[in-house]
Amino acid sequence: MEDKKANIIATISILALIIVIIVARVSLKLSKTFYLIAGVDISLILAVICFLIIRRRYNRERKILVSKYVSEGRELRIEYSFLRKVAGVPTKFKLEDLEEATDGFRIQIGKGGSGSVFKGVLKDGSQVAVKRIEGEEKGEREFRSEVAAIASVQHKNLVRLYGYSSVNRQRFLVYAYVPNSSLDHWIFPDRGGNRRARGCLTWDQRYQVAVDVAKALAYLHHDCRSKILHLDVKPENILLDEDYRAVVTDFGLSKLIARDVSRVVTEIRGTCGYLAPEWLLEHGISEKSDVYSYGIVLLEMIGGRRSIMKVEVEETNKKTNKKSKKKKLEYFPRIVNQKMRERKIMEIVDQRLELGDEEQVMKLVCVALWCIQEKAKNRPDMAMVIEMLEGRVPVSEPPDSQLVVVDLLAAGDDDDDGAPTGVRRVVEVPRLHIQRERNFRLPSICSSIISPISPR
Repeated sequence: MEDKKANIIATISILALIIVIIVARVSLKLSKTFYLIAGVDISLILAVICFLIIRRRYNRERKILVSKYVSEGRELRIEYSFLRKVAGVPTKFKLEDLEEATDGFRIQIGKGGSGSVFKGVLKDGSQVAVKRIEGEEKGEREFRSEVAAIASVQHKNLVRLYGYSSVNRQRFLVYAYVPNSSLDHWIFPDRGGNRRARGCLTWDQRYQVAVDVAKALAYLHHDCRSKILHLDVKPENILLDEDYRAVVTDFGLSKLIARDVSRVVTEIRGTCGYLAPEWLLEHGISEKSDVYSYGIVLLEMIGGRRSIMKVEVEETNKKTNKKSKKKKLEYFPRIVNQKMRERKIMEIVDQRLELGDEEQVMKLVCVALWCIQEKAKNRPDMAMVIEMLEGRVPVSEPPDSQLVVVDLLAAGDDDDDGAPTGVRRVVEVPRLHIQRERNFRLPSICSSIISPISPR
């Protein structure tokens, strides 16, 4: 626009000067005054023409430089975006981009306590899983926690965070898509209903998943700059890739603590059935709380069943001598402990598996029972768990335990068939007040009173 205006002004100026020369020629003939005026006008015309030539050349060079800078800037942005992707730095997505990638959030592939997950494809062809955080106060806390935790970690057994979006209280997390769904679809038998058809992992695959999850948790606990507690380890938060290798996900409840801090007191949160006893006893949590949850998951993989289930039992009424069926809560870790003492460990293994190596089953059971010891100090850390699973450290038989579980929450969260199959998170839990008297021992007294019920 400026070039066009300058050309118009220059053209008008040259025409005006030519007109002045013509008028002077007519009125002054060939006098000295005419030659003087003509000389000045011609000099001005030449000056204007030179100005136009110089300006045009300058503009051409300026456009070349601008084009070069734009090209270099575009290349730098592409390179920066590539480096961010390689380095794992999360990108902030626009809401429109996520809507386009997920086709308006049409394909839902999962739903949990903190939000829904949708499948999508980014513009570069990458398949992603977009998690929409639901809830306001809780959602914002989980959103910030998950981004802070996962953005700083890089491990093959931890889900990769591509980016995030936060617009008008709408919060989204964009993860790499993991094709084979979550672990619960592969270790628990299908009970019918509207659930998707399930597969069954082999023993070797389950053992590899156990090692993969242990390595992921060990990385979070020991190899990050800040110690990261996951605090929600369960089969629903363990995904399987195309090779059926484990990928730990869902850091919505994770907590970052300093390396020199051994325990931290926080509000109770997580999934019932996987909470370590120290949550309710208010002793403070640590990485050993994740170890407890891992031990429960390990037992569920071995048995192919939930740690807490309702089973039908026949009872005889002494007065009427009539038999009736009632549903009773069954705590799988206690059954495993009993069978191990009786040396009948193969009876608790998932019946769908073809397995003959009793020694390997015993090793995995012992590792799991060590992980769910009631006292946190008796549990191994995840680095030691890896050593035991990979055979570098011998696994001794864990001490006999009453397995008193004080996670008495979520009662009544059952399906119609009586089998607790859903999962539920603790949002608000009243404090548990325990009055201690002299010579009072909680495990010994409560083992016969407190039933280890923690329906999901």
